[in-house]
Amino acid sequence: MDVSYLLDELNEPQRRAVAADEGPLLVLAGAGSGKTRVLTHRVAWLVQAFSYSPLSILAVTFTNKAASEMRGRIEQMLGFPVGGMWMGTFHGLSHRLLRAHWQEAGLLETFQIIDSDDQLRVIKRILASMELDDSYWQPKQGQYFINHHKEAGRRAADVLPGQDPQQQQWTIVYREYEQYCQRSGLVDFAELLLRSWEMMHNNEFLRRHYQERFRAVLVDEFQDTNSIQYRWLKEFVGPQSHIMVVGDDDQSIYSWRGAKVENIQKFERDFNGTEMVRLEQNYRSTSTILNAANAVISRNAARMGKTLWTEGEDGEPIKLYAAFNEVDEARFTVERIRSWVEQGNLRSEVAILYRSNAQSRSFEEALFNASMPYRVYGGLRFFERAEIKDALAYLRLTLNHEDDTSFERIVNIPTRGIGNRTVDIVRQKARSSGISMWQSAAALVQDGSLTARATNALRSFLEMVDALAIQITDLELSEQVEHVLAQTGLLEFHGNARGEKAETRVENLKELVTAARNYYQDEEEEMDILSSFLAHAALEAGEGQAEAWEDCVQLMSLHSAKGLEFPLVFLTGLEEGLFPSQHALNDPARLEEERRLCYVGMTRAMKQLYITYAEVRRLYGRENYTSPSRFLKEIPAEAIEEVRTRSGIQQPRWQAHDSVSDEQAVTGLSLGTRVEHGKFGEGVIMNIEGKGEHTRVQVNFESAGLKWLVLSFARLTYL
Repeated sequence: MDVSYLLDELNEPQRRAVAADEGPLLVLAGAGSGKTRVLTHRVAWLVQAFSYSPLSILAVTFTNKAASEMRGRIEQMLGFPVGGMWMGTFHGLSHRLLRAHWQEAGLLETFQIIDSDDQLRVIKRILASMELDDSYWQPKQGQYFINHHKEAGRRAADVLPGQDPQQQQWTIVYREYEQYCQRSGLVDFAELLLRSWEMMHNNEFLRRHYQERFRAVLVDEFQDTNSIQYRWLKEFVGPQSHIMVVGDDDQSIYSWRGAKVENIQKFERDFNGTEMVRLEQNYRSTSTILNAANAVISRNAARMGKTLWTEGEDGEPIKLYAAFNEVDEARFTVERIRSWVEQGNLRSEVAILYRSNAQSRSFEEALFNASMPYRVYGGLRFFERAEIKDALAYLRLTLNHEDDTSFERIVNIPTRGIGNRTVDIVRQKARSSGISMWQSAAALVQDGSLTARATNALRSFLEMVDALAIQITDLELSEQVEHVLAQTGLLEFHGNARGEKAETRVENLKELVTAARNYYQDEEEEMDILSSFLAHAALEAGEGQAEAWEDCVQLMSLHSAKGLEFPLVFLTGLEEGLFPSQHALNDPARLEEERRLCYVGMTRAMKQLYITYAEVRRLYGRENYTSPSRFLKEIPAEAIEEVRTRSGIQQPRWQAHDSVSDEQAVTGLSLGTRVEHGKFGEGVIMNIEGKGEHTRVQVNFESAGLKWLVLSFARLTYL
């Protein structure tokens, strides 16, 4: 069969990666270099050229959306469906394994996935049972401790706390948490990976089975893998397996959540005979933007090395704006966006990127005042909304009465007369007897130890959930959801409330029915449709937004921007201590990650890139005089064009005569005036720009050099 058509649209390095031999393959794919195209074409090549069955290919992505897009492209190229192919996220694939082998994994058949909020709730409950003050023993700290050790592949029994009393106590909490989750049939996100890795690692029969089944293992965004994910992957690679990983060490920006860029460097050592292919041709950005980004990232020592280039146009210079303060920075940005839209472009083609989420406030305010629609990317997700989580908790409880987290969440939602005191009694009995809260509630109802009102309320709740479990058994998934919403009173509860928020909650609950109606269960999944949907809800965690995107400006953190692209990008707040962050200034490894983050931000821009910084910035409740980021100094001067404010004077104001302007008369300033600043010392005024409260001066300080200062904030003393 002639399969050369699969290579027709590819450049030479892409062809080498797609048509490579079956040995281990590492593809270093730069930003905008077509890595998704390479991955999809590689799968098609394995099927068509090497006669692989799609069922023998395991493809790992970092989002379900990416997996769905890849599957669609592969099916289009092959001309037939690949529904049985294992393709998904680490967590999704781990869940699939555990559902298929729950006994081997030591789990209940009805185990349920809990998200981050539910996990935190469990930890709070455990701290309370151990009589630990949560103002000191903070639940979020415990959550980090547990997840950190799980991601490193350590159980509570494996943790070595040493002599540190705090570490010793958190280790005990971790052990109690493990026991609680095991008893209740609960599995958190980190547990999905750890449990499935343990099962594969310790069960030679299963390991050999899957190594023989999957002839090829392909991994996207390899630079974002953590320790347990890398170990998990290695369990699937047998002596005859082909493994291909695609990643970019220059875009590794998630060390704070466990990602290890060194996994890319380890790959060559762990897999002998690795072939490396570099994808350096960029199809996104202009040559000017790429040259600037290359110059910045080249300052990093710990990198495998590549240089992005393009056959496209040079494009416009990068625009640099030195703002008076964060208000001026936002004003300037909005003005440029307005000009962009007036030229016939879309607002949705514009992204404002920032290092800290706290920076968004000034931009939001400026956009609001300008009546310009905007969206903060990564807001509250659909499946994380309170009313949705309530509905899902009811559904989970119908499947598994032993799910304490779900029980506690909705036992009194909507209000049914079960107060905190009653719940505390139920919880205490469950703890002392080593039983679930459902069993505890049933026992308390039977023995009559509660008040008559509490007994009746609890009995009604238990009977309602029992009845729901029977009533929805033979219904379609959407009908199950609809029935539960109606019978529990959730729809009526929010419908009777007043205001916009109540209406939104009702709409969200109705959308949950739509989501159930549109849900498609994988053919190979051996679980009921409701369990599958609940797992989907926990794993998806809002990758698809509930609302359709309108034409609006996109605001997002630099971490959120990875993988996205926009014709016009504003990279803001490039100041020492903000970007790079203060925490990175004395840590070479963290500073290199900050530089990678800058590189990611710059390479989001397709046509135009603006970089801004403020001379004075009010952030976190403090006012700071700032210095331009070191990253600005790493950009070649020929790639940058400094932008002057449109208000006031555009060019330096050099006095050629003795007359005094109105502004000078008010301020008492003139060029050449000697001044003193509390931080920068003595200097001479070299330039004056702007009017009124926006007046700023350029001062040549003897010790600090040239600085632009906004006059209303600078507190200059005239000498």
